[in-house]
Amino acid sequence: MEGIFESPMAHLMHLQGGKTRSISPENKDGSKGMGGMATEGTGKSCARDLGQGWKVSPSEVIPANSVLTLANIEDQGVIQHIWLTCPSEDYRTLILRFYWDNEENPSVEVPLGDFFCMGWCKRDNLSSFAVCVNPSGGMNCYWQMPFRGACKITIENINDSDSIIYYQVTYSLTEVADNAPYFHAYWNRSNPLEERKNHIIVDKIKGIGHYVGTYLAWGSNSSGWWGEGEIKFFMDHDREYPTICGTGTEDYIGGAWNFEFPQGEYCRFSTPYSGLHQIIKPDGLYASQQRFGMYRWHITDPICFEEDLHVEIQALGWRSGGRYLPLHDDIASVAYWYQLEPHDRMQKIPGKDELEVN
Repeated sequence: MEGIFESPMAHLMHLQGGKTRSISPENKDGSKGMGGMATEGTGKSCARDLGQGWKVSPSEVIPANSVLTLANIEDQGVIQHIWLTCPSEDYRTLILRFYWDNEENPSVEVPLGDFFCMGWCKRDNLSSFAVCVNPSGGMNCYWQMPFRGACKITIENINDSDSIIYYQVTYSLTEVADNAPYFHAYWNRSNPLEERKNHIIVDKIKGIGHYVGTYLAWGSNSSGWWGEGEIKFFMDHDREYPTICGTGTEDYIGGAWNFEFPQGEYCRFSTPYSGLHQIIKPDGLYASQQRFGMYRWHITDPICFEEDLHVEIQALGWRSGGRYLPLHDDIASVAYWYQLEPHDRMQKIPGKDELEVN
């Protein structure tokens, strides 16, 4: 194959060597040759004239205040794709957790909607390399997630009413390199952001790894421009000042000049590495605030750290006389990164009142 341009699909010209498996409500442990055998499930009534093998169990009900195990794999391999869908009003009350190799504390603990960049409990489309949300509310994750002995994925329903979820987890049983880092994700919210404080995206990751992405659910509590603030990456014992400092929120997302296009309007966009994919406008009645969803993937430019990493972002607007105005916005975020274990225990997800979109 010498001389052939290495395209993003070049790896398909080489045999992968793994064993592909998939977990869904029709095959809850991903066993070979055991899919579509369900005799009980949410589709049983619909399949009553057809019987076994005819979509008897396409989804699962998650009872109120309970935990559903999506996947429990005891082997070595890599999660390659997760697809799921659920009612949009439950995006903040379904908590997604990933545990690698029988660890006690999860490496991922994020509200389901925020993990898929839909923190405002509203369906919108998103097209990127790492996450896609397709019509209508089909959530897809393409982050590669290695594990060496076990993988457990759960969803907790913290609401007082039942929910329902359709899902498929596809993975490869394959050898994982000794130096392969584990996938992590952390959620945080400032509502409202305190006076002259920065929103903390992730607080002091400890270990060796690289930071690969940021999602921001940003609710503006003022009438002007809200995105003048800088993002800051403090790494490897940085103290008062960071090693990496951005030039503005829209600049970090890959845009410029207030995301304004055409004049007088925010421009929705979704690209492989960055996007402003959600623009929620006041409706003239109860929805009084502007809200935005945006992402930035560091897939080609990961932020590498050897000992620790802390990430935060400012919320700045403008006041009279060309002066900056510190804002008190509602900011929720997800930080995505890979690191070698062990990881520090992350701050626990708060209760449903603190998660609520309001």
